[in-house]
Amino acid sequence: MELHSGHRARVKRRFLRDGLDGFEDHQVLELILFFAIPQRDVNELAHALLRRFGTLAAVLDAPEQDLMKVPGIGENAAALLKLLPQAGRRYLISKEADSGVIQNSGQAGAYLLPRFFAERDETVYLLCLDAKSKVLGCQRVFQGSVNSAQISVRKIVETALLYNASYVILAHNHPSGVALPSEEDYLTTNLVSSALRAVGVELRDHIVVADQDFVSMAESGALAR
Repeated sequence: MELHSGHRARVKRRFLRDGLDGFEDHQVLELILFFAIPQRDVNELAHALLRRFGTLAAVLDAPEQDLMKVPGIGENAAALLKLLPQAGRRYLISKEADSGVIQNSGQAGAYLLPRFFAERDETVYLLCLDAKSKVLGCQRVFQGSVNSAQISVRKIVETALLYNASYVILAHNHPSGVALPSEEDYLTTNLVSSALRAVGVELRDHIVVADQDFVSMAESGALAR
C-alpha cells in the first residue's frame, strides 16, 4: 500500500501542473515507477536505484539485467526505464524531421546530434543528400568500434547508392570521450571518401559527436588529411 492515501494522485497532479521542475531525482523515478508497479509504495525502490547506480542518468543508462538485480524491479519496470531515453531520442529526431536542406556543418550537426542522444555504444550514421543538398535519408550503418579496419565501407557505399545521393555526411560518436577526431577517424574518413569518390559520391563532412557537442572535420580543415 502507499505510504499516504492519495500520494500517487498528488504527485501526478503536481507533475501535470508544474512539470518536473522542483522534483528530486528519486521523485522522478518514483513517478516513473508508478506506471510499472501498481498498488505499492515505490519511494524506497526509487532510492534503492539511486543508491546502486548513483544518478538518474546512470539508472536510465543501466542495462536491463542490472536494473533487475535491484529487488523489486521486474521486467515491466526495467523495460519502462529503458524506454524513456529511447523515446527521448525519437522525440528529438522527430523535431528535426522537417530539416529538408543541409547547407552547412551547423545544420548537419543540429540534424544529426539527436540521433546520438543517450547512445552508449559507438554508432555511425550516414546522411544522404541530393545535388541541391536536400535530405534524402539518414540511416544507421554501423554500431561498435569505429575504425578503418572494422567499419563497413561497403555498406556506406551501398547506402549512398540506394538513396541515389550526390553528397553524404558521415557521423559517429565518442560515447566516453570528447568530440575530437582520433587518428582512426582520419584513416576511416580517407578510406570512406576514396570509396565514395569511386562511385561518384562526395563525402561532404564527417561529424564527430560527444555528449551534446560535435566537431565538423570539414570545417576544421581535417577532412582531406
